[in-house]
This record gives sequence, C-alpha cells and structure tokens, in this order.
Amino acid sequence: MDKIAVTGIGVVAPSGIGKRQFWANIKAGRSFIKEITRFDSSLYPSHIAGQVDDLEKYSHVTERLLKKIDAFSHMALVASEFALQDAGIDIKKEDPNLVGIFLGNAIGGWLYAETELRDLYIEGREGVSPYMASAWFPAAPQGQVSIYYGIKGFSKTVVADRAGSLMAIGYGRKVLDKDKLNMILAGGMEAPVTPYALLCCNTYGTLSQNNSQPQAAYRPFDRGRSGCVIGEGAGVVVMEPIERAKKRNASICAYISGYGATCDGVDRIHPAKDGHELARAIKMALDDAGINPQEIDYISLDGLAVDIWDDSEIAALQEVFGRRLKDIPLSCPKSMFGNLLGASGAMDLVITILAMEHKLLPPTINLEDAAIKGLNYVTGESRHREVNKALIISRGRGGINSALVIEKS
Repeated sequence: MDKIAVTGIGVVAPSGIGKRQFWANIKAGRSFIKEITRFDSSLYPSHIAGQVDDLEKYSHVTERLLKKIDAFSHMALVASEFALQDAGIDIKKEDPNLVGIFLGNAIGGWLYAETELRDLYIEGREGVSPYMASAWFPAAPQGQVSIYYGIKGFSKTVVADRAGSLMAIGYGRKVLDKDKLNMILAGGMEAPVTPYALLCCNTYGTLSQNNSQPQAAYRPFDRGRSGCVIGEGAGVVVMEPIERAKKRNASICAYISGYGATCDGVDRIHPAKDGHELARAIKMALDDAGINPQEIDYISLDGLAVDIWDDSEIAALQEVFGRRLKDIPLSCPKSMFGNLLGASGAMDLVITILAMEHKLLPPTINLEDAAIKGLNYVTGESRHREVNKALIISRGRGGINSALVIEKS
C-alpha cells in the first residue's frame, strides 16, 4: 500500500488549542490535569480530568449551531478548521464528492443527551430539543463537519473504545490508497467531562482515584500507577495522496506508511496478558510500511497506567523488537493532559508529527520508578532526538489493538 501525506494538523486539547500553543506546553512537560469544577463531581470515585477551556475564543461556529450540537462536535469543527488552514486548503474549491471524513470516538455526546433526558422527565416530551436525536450519537461530529463544509464523499465513524481514532486514520489511508477520494479529514474527538459520562468512565474500572494530587495521578508504566485520568479534546489531520500534495506545493508534515489492527478475543474488557495479538498488529503495521523493527526511532505508547494493560503493551514490544527495545525512546505524553479515550490515537499522531518536526521527544510525566526496568523511557523533560520513523500504539477494551507507522517528510 502506498504512503499517504499528512498536510495539515488541527488540535483542541487541555494542553492548548491550536498546534503552537499545544506543542509549547507539551515540550515543556506541563500537566493540565485538575479537579473537575464544571459540576459537583465530589461524589465520584475519580473526579479529576484534563479539560478544554476557552474553546469559544477559537470557535468559528455560530450561536445558532451551538444550540444544536454537543461539545464533542464543536471541538471536531474547531480542530477541522485548524487542520484545513494548516494544510492551506480552501474547501470551497474542492470537489465535495471527493472529500471524506473519518473520525473516531468512544462514548458520544453525553452533555447534550443527559441535559435533554433530564428535561424529558421533568417537562415531558415538549421540553426536549428536536436536535436531541442527532446531537449525541457517535457519528454526529462526522455529520456536522460534513454539513458545515458541504463534504459529500465516502466517510466513516469508528467506535472502538480508545482505539477509535487511530483505526479511523488507518481506514482513511486505505480508502485514499484506492483512489476513491482526493483528501480526507481524519482523527477523533471526545467530551467525557459531564456528569453521566464521568459516571460511565468511573465504571470503566481504570481511572485513578488520586484526587488529592491531580497532576501526579496519571502515572503510566510507573510502579505507583493507579489508573488513567480522562481528558477531552479533538485531533484532526488532513490526509492526501502524495502526488496531489506535491502538485499543489503543500507542506507535507509526515507520511503515514503502515497500519495494523487485531483483537485479543479473550475478555470483554481486559487484554491478553501476553500481548501477542498487539505484537501481531505492530508487525502488520511494520510489514505494511515495508520496514523492519530496527528502523523505528520512537514509540508513542498507549499507557493506560493499569498493570495488565501496561505490562502486556511492553510484552508486545519485547516480542517485536527484542533486545533492541532498550535503545528505542518510549513515551506516553497523554500523562500531561489525560486519556482522550476515542480521540487518544489521533492526539498521539499529532504529537508524534510535531516531535518529528521539532526533533524533540515529548516526555512521560510522573514516571519516576518504572515497573519494568531497563527501557529507554523519555521522562521528566523533553529529549532532543531526530525521528525519521515512529510507531504509534492505541488500544481499547475487549483487546482491540491498533498500530500506525509514520515517517518524516
């Protein structure tokens, strides 16, 4: 399969809105996890999160439209606009039938849904917005981006827990390779910092309850780990065939060259302890890219900060990379802003592309005493390093495994 060019990046995250602000905070290793104050979260076992503030300052969305959509659609629209601007694309000049949208998320838009359901029980059906049915469901952001820009090409929404957005990106690459579309907006968005969504996430069984120390709570691969911390945001990239990108003199951010996905098939929630199927997904991605394990310069980790997830992830990497794993830099930058669930893979892709551009590896914060020793974790602060080829891992409940290989432009 051919490589696909990434020509634009859009990001909305707790660490910043827009890639410049976002990258400045990521490279500085700043934590943006804090106590949830939008509503009374004190009775939840975990009531800390990475939250997006001041979205309205960057928004091009009208008040009229905002009344019809959930926050996760709003973030997708803002990130998409950033991505198109970064790519230098005037969407009005594109053939709408040859533009696609491939997005992923995990839980849908629950702020809108729970608000309207409350009104249903208090006021009856007359109190419910007619937009309730279209605002909450997982494909709503895809629909809203499509309507806003008049995009009419083949599109998909992928719901695969935390692996959703990376799978959407991998799916989009496959479609572009078949010459079905000219370009794709791909990525993911998630808005779980709402009362009911937070309740659902707390039943997930993987959230840290270290509420008294929010900035130190998310500790992937650390011996003192106690689970992840949720975050909200959106990451969107513009993907194009290389020939088209070069023809319009686009600045190519990176190339997507390989993708692989598997499923453990052992439990409805937990992954297999041996990590073998994740290793197979990684090998598939490497084979798809036509490279060998020795060529990978950096690995972006899934890092759920739960024993079975972290340990099986390392086991998979050991199976693929063997003794060389100790020399490959590894990091999990989501420790700074939270696990964006279905949007986490897209955010990891954005960070890895920026790391390639700036020759600077983002750190894993709070990793002070590694549970598995002898590996080359990037901890504490960023590390100068040129990255030509990188591997991104994203996983989901039920043993969903996805892996993406990207290369420097």
